[in-house]
Amino acid sequence: MRILVAACLAVLFSHAFASTTLAASLIAQVSLSSQTMTVSQNGVVTYRWKVSTARKGFVTPQGSWKAKWLSRNHRSRKYDDAPMPYAVFYNGGYAVHATYDLKRLGRPASHGCVRLHPDNAAQFFSLTRRHGLGNTKIVVTR
Repeated sequence: MRILVAACLAVLFSHAFASTTLAASLIAQVSLSSQTMTVSQNGVVTYRWKVSTARKGFVTPQGSWKAKWLSRNHRSRKYDDAPMPYAVFYNGGYAVHATYDLKRLGRPASHGCVRLHPDNAAQFFSLTRRHGLGNTKIVVTR
């Protein structure tokens, strides 16, 4: 009887843990060709925003990364102390962050980061904080 109860508890625990992990899933799918970022929570698309990625002569790397760290009021050490508010870093110095150059959203304009409208960047920053860095994935595709 104890073995049966233990087995049932193990199955229940594994299902509860799996659904908790899935429930904390946040994915930002960045399309270089359409200059958009689609945000899905738990498999459901919740936002679609215009972005600016790397302009000619620069690159936004393609691939899939977990979010690594957050910086609410970051400034670039590489590019003249440029503001990078609501930065969600995912690959070395590459981040999803706010821009004030709103007229260029929807077309390549950055040194390689993924730029968003400040309201959208604040929303993504908040979602990342809520879901957790390890449960947030940034996927950049052609």
